[in-house]
Amino acid sequence: MKEQTEIGKLKEGRYMVIEEEPCKILSISVSKPGKHGAAKARIDAVGIFDGVKRSIVQPVSAKTYIPVVERKSGQVITVAGTTATLMDMKEFTNFEIEIPADKTAAVEVGKEIPYIESMGKRKLDLE
Repeated sequence: MKEQTEIGKLKEGRYMVIEEEPCKILSISVSKPGKHGAAKARIDAVGIFDGVKRSIVQPVSAKTYIPVVERKSGQVITVAGTTATLMDMKEFTNFEIEIPADKTAAVEVGKEIPYIESMGKRKLDLE
């Protein structure tokens, strides 16, 4: 799910969609309007799910999409290798999620862990 907004209303630390991937905005630099053109914004962002850095340059008045990013929690049902089955604590739906290699010790059966969901994708939210 995503909503539409103007480039000029975005802030650092918020989210936006670049190349159909939800991204967290790292920096925004805005140029002054010129003699023949509108002010432009350069946005540097990193993908939430893939970790790829992306940059775009667009007019401040251009429209863009912001993803709806939800932080949820789920209970671990089973763990098999690098995959865990979680049950959402509010909707009681089961789904599988990939466990990062450095976070395997934090995922135990019966434990409640946080995750991020946006645009049909899910990722564990462990620090």
